[in-house]
Amino acid sequence: MLEKGNKKLIESWAFYDWANSVYPLVISTAIFPIYYESVTQTDSGLVPFLGFEINNTSLYTYALSFSFLIVAIISPVLSGIADVVGNKKSYMKFFCYLGSLSVMALFFFEGIETLWLGLTFVILASIGFWGSMVFYNAYLPQIAYGDQQDAVSAKGFMYGYAGSVILLIFNLSMVMKPELYGLEDPNLAPRISFLMVGVWWMGFAQYTFKYLPYNTYNRKPKKDYIFKGFLELKKVLLELRDLPILLNFLISFFLYSIGVQSVILLATVYGSTELGLPTSNLIIAIIVIQILGILGAYVFSRMSKKIGNITTLKITIIIWALASLSGYLLDRDDPNVQIKFYLISAFIGLVLGAIQTLSRSTYSKLLPEDTEDHTTYFSFYDVTEKLAIVWGTFIFGIAVAITGSMKLSILLLSLFFFVSFVVISFMKKTKYVN
Repeated sequence: MLEKGNKKLIESWAFYDWANSVYPLVISTAIFPIYYESVTQTDSGLVPFLGFEINNTSLYTYALSFSFLIVAIISPVLSGIADVVGNKKSYMKFFCYLGSLSVMALFFFEGIETLWLGLTFVILASIGFWGSMVFYNAYLPQIAYGDQQDAVSAKGFMYGYAGSVILLIFNLSMVMKPELYGLEDPNLAPRISFLMVGVWWMGFAQYTFKYLPYNTYNRKPKKDYIFKGFLELKKVLLELRDLPILLNFLISFFLYSIGVQSVILLATVYGSTELGLPTSNLIIAIIVIQILGILGAYVFSRMSKKIGNITTLKITIIIWALASLSGYLLDRDDPNVQIKFYLISAFIGLVLGAIQTLSRSTYSKLLPEDTEDHTTYFSFYDVTEKLAIVWGTFIFGIAVAITGSMKLSILLLSLFFFVSFVVISFMKKTKYVN
């Protein structure tokens, strides 16, 4: 077994980002939402599902929200169990295979007739991705020392952005020019893309699974380990009351995650519906965000070494707030709206990778040094993020329902960033976080 801090161990851990980041980009953000809209489009905008007539876009949103709620509910239980049993790699494998196989199964989703199949596997793929991330993140304090974790976390995100962009560009060439690949049916190209995402995810994950430790603390399962998992979860809940700095960070993290995750999920919808931008422009913006995300993760991780995590996070939060506010001020009648949208996308790209990698490494540094319950603690981190997604999309939807426009929703998201900035400003310095 490789020792903590070993370069090969760190490399194999970070490589899981390369493996799985194709899912959030190709499936959650770029190709699948566009494909879903095209094959479920009706004159009324309504599709039949479980005896009801539901708006096709709303139905897709409900499916995603349901998957995030499931992950939020089960991850504390699973992570608590994994900490007691010590086999977090087994759980990580299970969710990785659940997600990748579900993505591949989307190949069989061809239209309204197979809508149930598409939604089922979208939900399972989302559960698989986010479930595996609970255990992946929990490995960070076990494979890297405190002074390594900013750089290691950033390396993971940079690998993820690079790998996902490579596959996305190839998939887009196939979707936009299917004749170059001998595909007569235009709907076959995105379905093949779903297969490729699943194979990429499962295949490259094998390098990670080869080197990650199986049972770091040599724990042996007990007959009542499921109940022990609940007891571990309760213990950490009680410990959080005595960790005010960690609680302070979690509150700020929840607030700015409402904005970050909502922007990621809804930016293309806003650009298309509110600003009237064509799909090609939105895809270009996504690629810009991904490429600059690599640069941002590197630059801000270096910056955190010089000025500290908290100060660096404050900078990223302010940029996010200003970018959201700028999005609110965009006007579809402005002749330069496309250029301005690209500029805002560029700033989001710079801080997207930065705020994600710094959030993960900062939280890891704030964990009690004597704890072995890394997975249970990281489940709180993941649950906080998932609940932020549910809350953010709910607020977004309510604002749209009341006003009939997405403008107010974007303005509300920018306010969450400003409030999170105030909250994190009260954080005290620690040994590794300043």
